[in-house]
Amino acid sequence: MERSSTDSQPVQQKHPRQKRVGDEAERDKTQDGKLHVEKGTTDEAATDRKAMAGEALDRRNVWEPGVYYSLGKESFFFAGHDISIRESLDTYGALIWPGAVALCQFLENNQQQVNMMDKAVLEIGAGTGLLSIVASLLGAWVTATDLPDILSNLTFNLLRNTKGRCRYTPQVAALTWGQDLERDFPYTSCHYDYVLAADVVYHHDYLEELLATMRHFCRPGSRTTLLWANKVRFQSDLRFTESFKSSFNTTLLSELPQEEVRIYKATAKE
Repeated sequence: MERSSTDSQPVQQKHPRQKRVGDEAERDKTQDGKLHVEKGTTDEAATDRKAMAGEALDRRNVWEPGVYYSLGKESFFFAGHDISIRESLDTYGALIWPGAVALCQFLENNQQQVNMMDKAVLEIGAGTGLLSIVASLLGAWVTATDLPDILSNLTFNLLRNTKGRCRYTPQVAALTWGQDLERDFPYTSCHYDYVLAADVVYHHDYLEELLATMRHFCRPGSRTTLLWANKVRFQSDLRFTESFKSSFNTTLLSELPQEEVRIYKATAKE
């Protein structure tokens, strides 16, 4: 797999529903102006968000928070095809994170262990779509999901890199973790061989909803396998991992110390 990147000029854009990458966490105060006893937790959240922002900014040198965002292009070579991904610094969901690249490499290099050919695959938190693109190129019937504000760039990348190349045309759908799952993805009719998730865990406020979403698609009797890759950054990541292990039968498929990425395979506990 080869990878390169280029930047384009800043473009004016607004995303009112998304937090900016550089936003700092607000602090709750008591009436006398002192911080609550939860100060340690709040400080941890603020520190973690700054770390995520720093990691994002390392990927692009040109960025004006709140006014402009830098459109960049990442280039990859997977499954015998050049892949060009359009990114944006305006939201976490419009960047490529190391877990996605690691899981793409794993799928390409371990096709006998994890065979995507003719499999029904759902990606949650698909972001730029790189992982869904690679799964499609490997022969899967893919549904890529993310928040409504992410879908435009996700659709652009999927169409750009799969048209005329894949056995199945990948689909795009809105999915907000923990919300309207049975209505939008009824268990009786939505069956997937694999659920993919990459770098969906960091210090955000929806970890419980994320775990509930994983449980919805990977429940007893479903025969669904969940593949989750994540860079380990914060204590909250480790706490989520413990909850994840308690919820599913899990196997550590791969650990990349240099990238601090772990790839897990999970199935429902019967």
